[in-house]
Order: sequence, then C-alpha cells, then structure tokens
Amino acid sequence: MRQPDRLKLDGDALCAGDVCARQGAPGVEGIRTSAFAWLLLSLAVLLLDQATKLWAVTVLPHNVDVAVVEGWWNWSRSYNSGAAFGLLGGAGGWQRPALTALALGVCAFLVYSLRRLPRRSWRLAVPYALVIGGALGNAADRLIRGQVVDFIQWYWRDFFWPTFNVADMAIVIGAVAIAANGLMRPKSSQGQSF
Repeated sequence: MRQPDRLKLDGDALCAGDVCARQGAPGVEGIRTSAFAWLLLSLAVLLLDQATKLWAVTVLPHNVDVAVVEGWWNWSRSYNSGAAFGLLGGAGGWQRPALTALALGVCAFLVYSLRRLPRRSWRLAVPYALVIGGALGNAADRLIRGQVVDFIQWYWRDFFWPTFNVADMAIVIGAVAIAANGLMRPKSSQGQSF
C-alpha cells in the first residue's frame, strides 16, 4: 500500500512529492502569512501620521513658515483638498469622496495582496504596509477634516517642493519600493501573480 505524500516546505513553495505550489497561491491551504504583523506597521504609520497632524493643527500657525533648518526645511501648515501636489484642489468638492474611495480601494487590494504573500516576503510586505498606513492617514483626514493637513515644507533657494505630511512620505517610499521590487524581480517569477 502506497503512503500518501507528506507536505513539506521548500523555500517559498509547498511541496507534495514532486509537485510544488508557491505559498499564497490559490489552492495552497494550511499556510498562514504574517499579514497581521505587517498591518501593525500600517497602524503605526496611521497613528504617527495622525499624531503629527494633530500637533501641526494645534501648534503651527496656518500658512506661516517656521524654520527648522534655515534655507532648506520649514514647518508650514496648509490644507489640501485635492490629491498629491494639490491636483484637483479646486475641483468643486467631488474629489473628496472620490479620493477617499480610491484610497480605501487601494488599501483593500493591498490588504488582500498582503494576505497572499509568503511569510518571508518582507520586501513587498513592508512597502504594502507603508502605502496602506499612508493612504488610511490621508483618507482619515478627508473624512474628519474634509481636507488633508500638510506641514512639512522642503525648499532650496526659490524652489519649493509641495508641502507634505507623514502619510505622503509613507506612500511615496512604499510605492517606490514596490516599483523597485517589480523591476528587480527575476524573469522567471515575473509572470506569477501575487
């Protein structure tokens, strides 16, 4: 009588005999990812973002530059009713629910993707968690205040980078890391889904 094949873990694959399936792929049961731990990172980003925005709203004067590093960095509280860099800021109000829905949709997709990642895929898990935390931070602002609080202003001479916040930093760092991960992925895995 033939013994059933035992399941074994081989790198990022679950194997039964000679057949292997990548962790997180549809049909691979019994392997849990550590999505919860990464969502704690998202929560930390969200809390840090909201705490710094609360500080900015209660301490910083509106539209007044407070030098942090002369010639390079100011605190400067402003409000953004649009998207990144103030895009859609004067669009008449429809952008608030649209941008909030977009942020929540992106978060839902990334949480779904995060749950499907193999346990050791921190190179994607960390950026996903950063984007989730940042998107939730700005969405919370839109829901609570009707606009996003920005307060970090970098500049050099007469060039001023658009004012931003902690959530924006998390989104940009996460998005760049996701893109870099996609560019550096081996060709053999580029056809695979998450």
